[in-house]
Amino acid sequence: MSRIIHRSLRSVPAMATRAHGAYIFDAQGKQYLDACGGAAVSCLGHAHPDVLAAMHRQIDQLAYAHTSFFTSDTVEQLAEQLTRTAPGDLNYAYFVSGGSEAVETALKLARQYFVEIGQPARTRFIARKQSYHGNTLGALAVGGNEWRRRQFAPLLIDVIRVSACNEYRDRRADETQQQYTQRLLSELEQAIVDAGPETIIGFCAETVVGATSGATPPTPGYLQGVRRLCDKYGIFFIADEVMCGMGRTGTLHAFEQDRVVPDLVTIAKGLGGGYQPIGAVLASEKIVSALQAGSGLFQHGHTYICHATAAAAALAVQQVIERDHLLEAVQQQGAYLHKALRDVLGELSHVGDTRGRGLFAGVELVRDKATKTPFDPAMKLHAAIKANCMARGLLVYPMGGTLDGHYGDHILIAPPFIVTPQQLDFVVDTLNTVIREETGKL
Repeated sequence: MSRIIHRSLRSVPAMATRAHGAYIFDAQGKQYLDACGGAAVSCLGHAHPDVLAAMHRQIDQLAYAHTSFFTSDTVEQLAEQLTRTAPGDLNYAYFVSGGSEAVETALKLARQYFVEIGQPARTRFIARKQSYHGNTLGALAVGGNEWRRRQFAPLLIDVIRVSACNEYRDRRADETQQQYTQRLLSELEQAIVDAGPETIIGFCAETVVGATSGATPPTPGYLQGVRRLCDKYGIFFIADEVMCGMGRTGTLHAFEQDRVVPDLVTIAKGLGGGYQPIGAVLASEKIVSALQAGSGLFQHGHTYICHATAAAAALAVQQVIERDHLLEAVQQQGAYLHKALRDVLGELSHVGDTRGRGLFAGVELVRDKATKTPFDPAMKLHAAIKANCMARGLLVYPMGGTLDGHYGDHILIAPPFIVTPQQLDFVVDTLNTVIREETGKL
């Protein structure tokens, strides 16, 4: 009997006892290939010696010091590392304990900026349908997944909602890709105009949508159009890269491939690789300068911000990625993975789409390939696939509600950057077997 409030209150998950490289082992000694990194977290795999050594050194010197009294050298070094490798004028970092905290921080920082410069009427955010930005109340409010929001809706701030950028699902048969992109941008501009640009703080979006729709990338030119609209109306572009950032897509920041620079960026999972809880907000020079010239403080904070041990782990993770040229590895192995998904799973009658960037891939399942009709949610296909894969020694991240929070099933794949072609073959071959098996029962 467990005294933990587990994700499911009707069962206790398997007991993990150790992990190494791309594998996790349970109490019976069974080996699982961690092909999802938990939730796109374990970018270096498990028990990396350089990260463990850095954490030991830090704990021996200073595990924690409260930021109302001290800063610490390791936290300063991590900020230098992240701002040095960030494009544009993302010259400042704020460290928290995870992705939801990072999103909360970005929302509050954006709001305070406009208060400081004398525009307090800016009180609203724009975000997209079928998005996910975290589970704290502010993050849940900007998120667009209705299933996650429903019972907490009375507690959430009002957010203006526009369409997701999901070409597979939403581009009409009579539209070119460019026309579809322009339709989305026109919708966003109309939403800004209707609400009154002077009331809008910012537009928040995942660069590549993760958990709710399965590694869905933007269409070419979409984020550039978003950037132009934000500049036109004086609102912030907030890029949520908690899941897709820090090398997961083959560049350190996913938005680099779209040739834009946001005003605020939230990062987490791949920042520390799971070795310690850590997240961060990267902020532009413009924002921080305004606060420095105004009140001189950011009215926000948590007990564990800028945690020295977490920073030591994250700094080591980022140094290993840079030293070992792992972004190139992500690009190479990502190309291998996506080709295998197209060649093997793309042929299955119930796989509607394979998509993603780098080592961030999604597989969408459909009852009918021609009409893209999803399976009945009552069948819980995604849960059956997860259980079957786990029984075969494979960890993937299937989710339901791909279309609207209720209908649709997809599988998210996010292996460590050190994954090998042989391990990727095991991922694809196992999924091929499991998808055939589970859809054959329906």
